[in-house]
Amino acid sequence: MNDDYQEINQALVRVYNGILWVEEHELRKSMFRDLTIKEMHAIDAITMYNHQTVSQVAQKLHVSPGTMTATADRLVKKGYVERYRDEEDRRVIRLGLTHKGRVLFRAHRAFHNMMVKGFLKDMNDEELKVVRKALRNLEDFLDEHA
Repeated sequence: MNDDYQEINQALVRVYNGILWVEEHELRKSMFRDLTIKEMHAIDAITMYNHQTVSQVAQKLHVSPGTMTATADRLVKKGYVERYRDEEDRRVIRLGLTHKGRVLFRAHRAFHNMMVKGFLKDMNDEELKVVRKALRNLEDFLDEHA
């Protein structure tokens, strides 16, 4: 079990660092080079599908509302995000993606789709079941420590 533990631990570290490196590398050579990885992930958390408040996005990203407000300010200045007044309660400000933000959102999701397809390539149903179980366990652990 100790050898398995070490191998899995090292693989998780390599995968985590590898994903960040590839995302950073691809971002730097794209038309979105003005963004940081954290800003790109903020755009992903804002999503194209519903306008959320700064607090809702901050909660998703596990950052403070103040940190998210500063990030939103930068994304507005860069043209990726817009602020909207809530239709029902005009005091509430929501975040939404501009056209430029939606293009990045789609590109980031496409990268993740390719990555997952590569990860699951040639797996049978039983192997997929084990992967799903392991990922649920990891999510549960992360949720407990968030």
